[in-house]
Amino acid sequence: MDFLTNNILRNPPILLGLIAAIGLIVQRKNVGDIVKGALMAAFGMLILETGVGMIAGSIAQINTAFQETITSGATVGDELTDVTFTGQFGGEVGLAMFFGLILHLLIARFTKVKTVFLTGHMLWWFPFIFVAAGVEGGLRGFPLIGFSAILSACYWSFMPWIMRRFIWDVTEDDSFLIGHPTGILSIISGLVARKVGNKERSTEELNVPKSLSFFREISVTGGIVIFLLYLILSLFIPNLIPEGENAFFVSVTQGITFGAGLIIMLHGVRMLINQIVPAFQGISEKVIPGAIPAFDVPILFNYRPNAVILGFLVAMVTSTIMIILANTFNVFGVLLIPLVVTSFFEMGGAAVVGEGQGGMRGAIIGTIVSAIVMVGIMGISVVIYSNTIRDWMLIFGGNDFSLFGTIAKWIADLLSGVF
Repeated sequence: MDFLTNNILRNPPILLGLIAAIGLIVQRKNVGDIVKGALMAAFGMLILETGVGMIAGSIAQINTAFQETITSGATVGDELTDVTFTGQFGGEVGLAMFFGLILHLLIARFTKVKTVFLTGHMLWWFPFIFVAAGVEGGLRGFPLIGFSAILSACYWSFMPWIMRRFIWDVTEDDSFLIGHPTGILSIISGLVARKVGNKERSTEELNVPKSLSFFREISVTGGIVIFLLYLILSLFIPNLIPEGENAFFVSVTQGITFGAGLIIMLHGVRMLINQIVPAFQGISEKVIPGAIPAFDVPILFNYRPNAVILGFLVAMVTSTIMIILANTFNVFGVLLIPLVVTSFFEMGGAAVVGEGQGGMRGAIIGTIVSAIVMVGIMGISVVIYSNTIRDWMLIFGGNDFSLFGTIAKWIADLLSGVF
């Protein structure tokens, strides 16, 4: 289990390369095509991961600076961290992932829900949060493993399937789904945008003067946004800039890093889609009839890049205002910190879905509503996970992790009386 988990299931380039190879083998391609297709899929996934890592590295520093400032350098809680929690319950997480995957593939094989979840790191994180929910609810041993495996399989199978119409409206391509914890935020954004939006005015068709045409390039726009964000925040959060460093040039460097990360990420997206979707047809035809792969949310960014940056900005402003209000009135009894990572990845996806349903207006209003929900479910989840992974939720929550983790905790409370 350790070998499979660490070397394949939690190693997305290897996982996607193997899946591409299996799909090509099933299609009886020649050896050269199989080797090339598998390696190109692995290369695409690695390039995508590298770009995501550069982006996450830039915005994670903002997140850390916020946390240190708000908590005055103290830890947010005395609960277990994700590292110590994994040290105590990593075996349960691994077994829940293993049995959950089996159930997930059986659902795809024998029901009308044809999702095959291929977002590698999420195959670990959902059992992780469900095991933590079970622990909070008092479950241990085999009941904990079975509980977490069933909930993980249900999430991997059903959430991408529920989202499919929203995703296909954006991509105009029904060959893949999105498997990422942006789910509930994207659905809310899409529903709101459908009611209040206007498809005739798109974020991708903005009329800008010729001298400002560089704003049409997502990497340039993203880099400038991060540059300004660092520069402005450095006036209010001194620890954002390392001691002895120049705030202006640190901001420039972070902006360039973020923009380059976007270029690399989107190149990886195109490579992965070009390789894995055709290869997956073999699995869809021979192994799991009608199967549709579910990919990480950056796949979606390629279709409405301007909406991603717009969503990030709107989500950051909205959620930060909500967090200031929540902390001022001590709504949750816990100090919340701005959800910078969630504001970019999950809310970027939500903005794209909103754009697909209601153009620019839909993207903006849908993102505002989703950002309010994001803060609310994050606040509830950090209370629910007070004895296990609260700090982890403060940084990576506000999404499907928070929503379904909270629901799982309530279910665990009911089951603990039985087991």
